[in-house]
Amino acid sequence: MRVVVAVDGRRGEDLARRLREEDANVRAVVPASAPANAAFDAMSAPEAAELLAELARADILIVDGRPSALTTELVAACDRMSVRIVPLSARTSDRRLAASLGLLPHEPDAPAAELLAAPSSSVPVEPVRGRVVTVWGAHGAPGRTTIAVELACALSGPTRKVALIDADSHAPSVALATGLADEGPGFAAACRQAERGGLTVAELSRISSTLGDVDVLTGLNRPGRWPELSHPRVLSALEACRGWADDTVVDIAAPLERDEEIVSDLFDAPRRNAATHAALEAADVIVAVVAADPVGVSRFVRAWPDLRAASGTTPVRVVVNKIRAAALGVDARGQVRRTLERYTGVTEVSFVPWDARGTDAAMLAARPIAHVAPRSAVPAAVRRLVAESLAPRTADEPATTRHSLRRLARTA
Repeated sequence: MRVVVAVDGRRGEDLARRLREEDANVRAVVPASAPANAAFDAMSAPEAAELLAELARADILIVDGRPSALTTELVAACDRMSVRIVPLSARTSDRRLAASLGLLPHEPDAPAAELLAAPSSSVPVEPVRGRVVTVWGAHGAPGRTTIAVELACALSGPTRKVALIDADSHAPSVALATGLADEGPGFAAACRQAERGGLTVAELSRISSTLGDVDVLTGLNRPGRWPELSHPRVLSALEACRGWADDTVVDIAAPLERDEEIVSDLFDAPRRNAATHAALEAADVIVAVVAADPVGVSRFVRAWPDLRAASGTTPVRVVVNKIRAAALGVDARGQVRRTLERYTGVTEVSFVPWDARGTDAAMLAARPIAHVAPRSAVPAAVRRLVAESLAPRTADEPATTRHSLRRLARTA
């Protein structure tokens, strides 16, 4: 059996040795992304054409299952050449990508005999659906984007796929805060694809940007494009993200008003805050950010009834950001806690301290605080919030989410 191995470094050589022990004819060992690059452009280099010729003579291509190495162009090329693809997928998101392409994923350390064996007729479907975490905050600058970025970093891990989405239709800033280009397709392109029914896992991976271990869909580069983020589009796009990432963190705008419904009698007229309401409706959990100063707390208290009306039964985790004695005096945490309990009924509150040095360093580098100043009190507090209130769902928990239950209740 003729095999081409597309796995980087020593792992590829070790796999080729194990395959030869099973009497496989290993024709070539190449970098993981080489077959995908050759399938995309066979004329890019002489090596690309030679690799395609070698693939045409092979029976099996064993390839790393990450999105950059397992592309739709490669799958189409192998289908034309009758080459069976065996993806090696360690992460849940990589297994979902393989399943979306009709391939059977295998563990990277699977026995060589298993990789060479003919697959079963059916591809298992990943039972666990991703979670949507929506980050909201009242008017002003409570630090919604900062908390959203740090949450995405804290939730990510070697075996967990995390996506960060900028759905702010008023003042999108994720791209600016993280140093990513805002001229790319981003979340608006995902919404357009979702409306046409073409938003797949592979497409989401293609249009996203990379921020360390987090995949990012940047926001609108001009706020005037807000009609592109309509309510049905955003709902469809976030539903597609559940099959793409284990956790999808969504940064949204502050306004919750529905005044346009009063002044317009057109049922399908664009709604200025449609993206915000759609993200709140799709959320499995909402993180509400409060600025730790008298103005920020007052704005949050006044907006709290509107948030509860928009969120329904979705759990809300309140995070007090930038907590410091200089703005509130003695016992700053106690003051905020008692105020929120008295005027909103919120008893469980998480605190993120103010760290001017770490925040400024992150802003200067256009990177998350967790990347620039990992010992800062801000990412430490966010990691504690994740551990206490937003612990990732494990694979043995039921696949039916709170969002699914709400949808069933609405359709009953």
